Amino acid sequence: MTITSSTVRSRTDLCTAIENELSGLIGKRASAATAYGPDFARLWALAGQNVLGGKFVRPLLLMETYDALHQGQESRHRETAISIAAAIELLHYAFLLHDDVIDGDLVRRGHANLIGSLLAEAGETIRDETAGADGTRAGSALHWAQTGGILMGDMLLAATHQSFARADLPHELRLRLLDLLEHTINETVAGEQLDVGLGDGVIAPDLQTILVMCGYKTATYTFELPLRAAATLAGADFAVENALATAGRHLGLAFQLQDDLLSTFGDPRRHGKDPFSDLREGKETAIIAHARTTTAWPDIEPFFGRSELSVGDGEHVRRHLTRCGAEAFVQGLIEEQMQAFNHQLTSTIPVSVRNVLLDLAGQLEGRQS
Repeated sequence: MTITSSTVRSRTDLCTAIENELSGLIGKRASAATAYGPDFARLWALAGQNVLGGKFVRPLLLMETYDALHQGQESRHRETAISIAAAIELLHYAFLLHDDVIDGDLVRRGHANLIGSLLAEAGETIRDETAGADGTRAGSALHWAQTGGILMGDMLLAATHQSFARADLPHELRLRLLDLLEHTINETVAGEQLDVGLGDGVIAPDLQTILVMCGYKTATYTFELPLRAAATLAGADFAVENALATAGRHLGLAFQLQDDLLSTFGDPRRHGKDPFSDLREGKETAIIAHARTTTAWPDIEPFFGRSELSVGDGEHVRRHLTRCGAEAFVQGLIEEQMQAFNHQLTSTIPVSVRNVLLDLAGQLEGRQS
């Protein structure tokens, strides 16, 4: 699909509407938070800074799909759809916060995340209070910051549920959306548990388990949730909703596999990440699963999961991953998922919605960040 000037204007208008809704959701809670003191209010202020101004991939997918399903027809629930779309962005940020705590991350997209900001602020306070001391309270600052991340994530999950539960919809329709939200949270949490279990060596790192983890952790809430929600709000047939969910799962898996490729083989100047963070962390990806089955693994294994991995050793591992076919193998998996995605578009999905999905796929293909 060619992105026309009217498409851009429409997307800009949608982003504005979503951001306004988010500002209202966060602003209301930030105002109420002042009653509990400045530290609690600061959590909401930082959350607002991080949530607003994002790419809005998930809410845009919901709204563009919803509008496509309503092409030329009266839209009964559009304002409610914008509210649900904004709530899904809150859900996304809640997951990111908990993910940052689990992974020990202090930076996201080249800037301090909420935890990093809280750590810096707490560090300043501790240094002021313990001038001349030995700095033994530094660990307290990190504990404080990570606790803030957990608690803010919990509050955003509660705010998401509130938005879904208070949606101005018929009772049965609201229950369907709440069931969809619960399904999404269950699968995403299950995916996170698998991811940690794989990384910690508790769960065997076979390819199938890794692909299941990717589907649960990324495809379900990034693609399947907004597509199913859009179909539900638009009153689409259940067959259309299922077809959209299947297409979204294929696209989501392709997205995650491509993200793993970028993290290992991409240009850090483009994607903004540590080029060897996955290798240092010992992240079990489809890349590593394939490498384990090759004769190159003995040359890779000593460096995998080494936190002090040097640039030279990282490049050594990357060369072996390419030579053993791991990079090409995962590129093949991505092609398989995209073929399955394109095949799904020939089913019951209306042409107007196919164009939305093809546009999204075009944005994802060849991305560098």
